[in-house]
Amino acid sequence: MLYQLNDIDYGTPASVSENLVTLTIDGVAVTVPEGTSVMRAAVEAGINIPKLCATDSLEAYGSCRLCVVEIEGRRGTPASCTTPVDEGMIVNTQTGKLADLRRNVMELYISDHPLDCLTCSANGNCELQDMAGVVGLREVRYGYEGENHLSDTTDYSNPYFNYDPSKCIVCNRCVRACEETQGTFALTVDGRGFESRIAASQNEDFMDSECVSCGACVQACPTATLMEKSVVELGQAEHSVVTTCAYCGVGCSFKAEMKGETVVRMVPNKNGQANMGHSCVKGRFAWGYATHSDRITKPMIRKKITDPWQEVSWEEAIDYAASELKRIQANYGRGAVGGITSSRCTNEETYLVQKLVRAAFGNNNVDTCARVCHSPTGYGLKVTMGESAGTQTFESVLHSDVIFVIGANPTDGHPVFGSIMKRRLRAGAKLIVADPRRIDLVKSPHVKADYHLQLRPGSNVALVTSMAHVIVTEGLLNESFIQERCDLESYEIWKKFVAREENSPEAMEAVTGVPADVLRGAARLFATGGNAAIYYGLGVTEHAQGSTTVIGIANLAMATGNIGRKGVGVNPLRGQNNVQGACDMGSFPHELPGYRHVSDATARALFEAEWGVSLEGEPGLRIPNMFDAALEGTYKAMYVQGEDIVQSDPNTQHTTEALENLECLIVQDLFLNETAKYAHVFLPGSSFLEKDGTFTNAERRISRVTKVMKPLAGYADWEATQLLANALGYPMNYKHPSEIMDEIARLTPTFHGVSFDLIDRLGSVQWPCNAEAPEGTPTMHIDEFVRGKGKFAPTRYVASDERVTQKFPLILTTGRILSQYNVGAQTRRTANNAWHSEDRLELHPHDAEDRGIKDGDWVGIQSRAGETVLRATITERMQPGVVYTTFHFPESGANVITTDSSDWATNCPEYKVTAVQVLPVSQPSEWQQGFARFTEQQLALLEEARTAGAK
Repeated sequence: MLYQLNDIDYGTPASVSENLVTLTIDGVAVTVPEGTSVMRAAVEAGINIPKLCATDSLEAYGSCRLCVVEIEGRRGTPASCTTPVDEGMIVNTQTGKLADLRRNVMELYISDHPLDCLTCSANGNCELQDMAGVVGLREVRYGYEGENHLSDTTDYSNPYFNYDPSKCIVCNRCVRACEETQGTFALTVDGRGFESRIAASQNEDFMDSECVSCGACVQACPTATLMEKSVVELGQAEHSVVTTCAYCGVGCSFKAEMKGETVVRMVPNKNGQANMGHSCVKGRFAWGYATHSDRITKPMIRKKITDPWQEVSWEEAIDYAASELKRIQANYGRGAVGGITSSRCTNEETYLVQKLVRAAFGNNNVDTCARVCHSPTGYGLKVTMGESAGTQTFESVLHSDVIFVIGANPTDGHPVFGSIMKRRLRAGAKLIVADPRRIDLVKSPHVKADYHLQLRPGSNVALVTSMAHVIVTEGLLNESFIQERCDLESYEIWKKFVAREENSPEAMEAVTGVPADVLRGAARLFATGGNAAIYYGLGVTEHAQGSTTVIGIANLAMATGNIGRKGVGVNPLRGQNNVQGACDMGSFPHELPGYRHVSDATARALFEAEWGVSLEGEPGLRIPNMFDAALEGTYKAMYVQGEDIVQSDPNTQHTTEALENLECLIVQDLFLNETAKYAHVFLPGSSFLEKDGTFTNAERRISRVTKVMKPLAGYADWEATQLLANALGYPMNYKHPSEIMDEIARLTPTFHGVSFDLIDRLGSVQWPCNAEAPEGTPTMHIDEFVRGKGKFAPTRYVASDERVTQKFPLILTTGRILSQYNVGAQTRRTANNAWHSEDRLELHPHDAEDRGIKDGDWVGIQSRAGETVLRATITERMQPGVVYTTFHFPESGANVITTDSSDWATNCPEYKVTAVQVLPVSQPSEWQQGFARFTEQQLALLEEARTAGAK
């Protein structure tokens, strides 16, 4: 019997040899790699040895003494989880001596354990119970009159799980999970011997400790010591369904554990290829928004936004929306309407919205929030490498020697990937971080950046080009890779450009603020340190030169040969769960699904034949153009699915003025979000728990979303879009999202091989998936670039128009925080508010002192676009002259002050660079006061509709 690497691992050492050894376990011969543990070898032989401290997700530990075995020729009874195999070893796992030892050990555990097995929340799902049965324990000789831990008090502080130390057997699995899986090191064993306890940080409550509530400790616990409150309330689940998380671009796979159609808990899927059995606080615990009382489950219509909403049937709402769209097109022309797709909806739903716009509306006025975050990725990577997506799997980082993180904060924005990255860093990989803030990766437990390039916001291009200057002028190029794989004409032009003295670290130091010697050291490390991988986020793309920076990043990777194998690559960290999919599905006004330009007659003919219509060959309106046209009076109606453009788009006041000029705004969402307050038709949306489909994560990994409950409003989002298309006279009659994916596959070369059946068989699949790659493509550009030869392009630094002045002397940049997500519509309706209940402005102590600001003070932030008021947090994470905030709470108005400055190539807004002034204030801004009044009015109109509907 040969060892299979993809089987469940019990106690296997971190690395095993290619050399095979054969041993006998309970009379069964088994052949495994040298270095395999006896316990793992027994699993291969079909023999399960009792265990408590061992688990398939952690390194072997050997503390519980249940897994002891006898080995011929050796004294004692070693723990099988920590004992490596030897050639010819003869192992016995079931003898009378071992049975007595195991029962005695278990008896000691049970003697210090509460006698509440029948009422315990873990009843039916407790390894301690299971192992007591396995070892044959039937009675406990030791009474409870002696010393024990039964009076230890339970810690209820965490909103999602309880910690009951009276049930703890100090197996250390939670501590090891926190260290090995999450990398937070928040838990430890405090005390010795009988006084041993699991402690969070310095004996704090879980809520006050460094614990990030990822759930790894809860998942690892073999008893009810750490137990989800939802399980305590609802009891153990009766069945489970595998689905995909609807938060960030990591795309974690989960088992939704259910009682009927009620979710009991979400458990990270150990076979999940993106998350490898791990999770974060959002995906693991923050799913309650799906059944929150704020959900709107009945369609509503009104003529004006000052009118009360009327609850109506789906048929009435769809008919009204269709009649308005027809009226407006008859009065103002075919181009007077458009639609916006969502990066939170499935591929199939997004595909249908863009099809609706192109085939039923008859124009290309379709755009997506993906453009306002990552469109420079599409542009920059397409120009240089020929494909507008990341190159690697997340697992690839475990093979990296140098990791360069620029404009991203993985531990907050993509925490599961952040944990995988930290695992590699703890194993010795080097780290370069380029960020205006001192993010956690710069210095956290057991992880410290070798270089922190604390650049000024807006100087990314200068920094990346200066790194290229060092690599070129110091002869650190990978010439063999360049000669074989890259376009040499473009290479020579680029090489001469970056070699100019004006691009040197010394010349650019005044721009970037990064000392020249520090930048030179980082460039040398990147070029010579082995496998070097680049990971970037919105701190790269959301700039006026976002596309230029992406090109510069690709230049660095090609110049050093860090493309086309594990451990290297250019890896955009997508912000939302389906940003990649929204782009793939043709959500841009200039591109059909698969990134084919609408002017491409051959591509257009494919869609025309399938859809039965003639398609426009000219690009439609982008979101900013839609707003401008609305203010001009030429754009009059919009269909917005699953997107809150009022809160997420820049220059909020400009956005709301445009929406107020529309004659018909149709919003399809879960809640009455900020955009829906300006709507005339509200179509209830469906959460990820109520639909079938697929999401595509940052790795290009297409994963299944599986319905676990009926849609609360009666229809999934794709069904509502289909109803609207039919009402407009364009037939859509799909019976299941799998049929939509089949159509996508027929029309999209990189998806030709994709189907629900294939995804279900493989677990997930990474595109391209077609005849050349029938099971997908984990690593891109292995032998050649998609475009053939990699193309270099000069990256000239151009200063942002947003420059500090005497009136606006500070630069504001924005980002996210671990516990909240995007505009907060989901996470704000969960207990995640316990960690972050408001957006705050971070500023350096020097800037605070200059302005007389103390920690917690209310401060006004003013830009040339507007002003708002936030509470101040004074922190040395910031550099002087730079302030920072998040945008998770609508009342904060973070995008009231961001401007309409945007990327030169894609119109991606420049969220990361806004010149501002910050001063102490005593009351909310004028905008916030107006926002509060308007919100109160809209909620009253909603309540009026609900009351009338109830009657």
